[in-house]
Amino acid sequence: MQYRLHRILLACLLAGNGIVAAAQTYPNKPVRLIVGFAAGGPTDTVARTVARELHQSFGQPVVVENRPGAASNVAADYVAKAPADGYTLLMGSISLANNATLYSKLPYDLLRDLAAVVRVTNSPFLLCVHPSVPVKTVKELVTFAAARPGLVQYGTAGNGSGAHLFTELFASMAGIKMQGIPYKGAAPAISDLVGGQVSLVFDNVMAMAPLHKAGKVRCLAASTLTRSPIVPGIPTMDEAGIKGYQADAWFGIFSAAGTPVAVVERVNADVNRALGVNAVRERFQTLGCDPAGGSAAAFAAYVRAEVDRWGKVIRGAGVRLD
Repeated sequence: MQYRLHRILLACLLAGNGIVAAAQTYPNKPVRLIVGFAAGGPTDTVARTVARELHQSFGQPVVVENRPGAASNVAADYVAKAPADGYTLLMGSISLANNATLYSKLPYDLLRDLAAVVRVTNSPFLLCVHPSVPVKTVKELVTFAAARPGLVQYGTAGNGSGAHLFTELFASMAGIKMQGIPYKGAAPAISDLVGGQVSLVFDNVMAMAPLHKAGKVRCLAASTLTRSPIVPGIPTMDEAGIKGYQADAWFGIFSAAGTPVAVVERVNADVNRALGVNAVRERFQTLGCDPAGGSAAAFAAYVRAEVDRWGKVIRGAGVRLD
């Protein structure tokens, strides 16, 4: 019995030493950064910006691989089931937190099967109306919509999208009822806003700011707690009277649960370092993104809070995607 116990302890020790050795030599081969959306979109662009810097610090190729499908669930499930060694990473977004409630059955559990590594960026959405809508402030919009319950139509990139949920959060906090019109993507929703077919769209700053500057839409507020440097004259929702409103379109890196702590810390440190590079900061600024960074523990806590917060919004709006 004692001999057998010694063998078990020795096996555990050797396994532990193997994990430590693997972490110390990480990375010694190419790393894949999986993106759950098509090439060219915001998540893909953020991933490729980070991948270029990680290639320099890792001394190994960091290959961005697009696996679109089911609002990034395909990619998340793929990484969740990958070896927990840090060589298959996921560039996730707020969609992951939303999906935890939007779908009743998922092949993975965000909080159990994926390890939060580092938050990369935050990006605001802008609440915008067609110029024909007789409002110039958020307070005026609330008054306008309250007098027409369920009649003010807002466009979204689809049920459960950021545009949908950010607007639902605004409506619930303002105590108003509006009618959501889901489109197959943000572009047709924004096109119909410009054409006056819908009154309101709440969407990404990079899509909305140029239209605001051209006078094609009127932007009333930004979703984040700080103003966007792209449109510094536009107040935040909190400043505009919806106290406590905050909604960030965030991006962050995840790995499979069980990835060695030393590997997570290595990726975390190198991404934090990359976020301080001027070229990276300038690139993110052109995308309307603010560098985030911070520890893995802080990002994990943030993701848990996001799942809880958006879960309440989704359940309150009665939104399901299956």
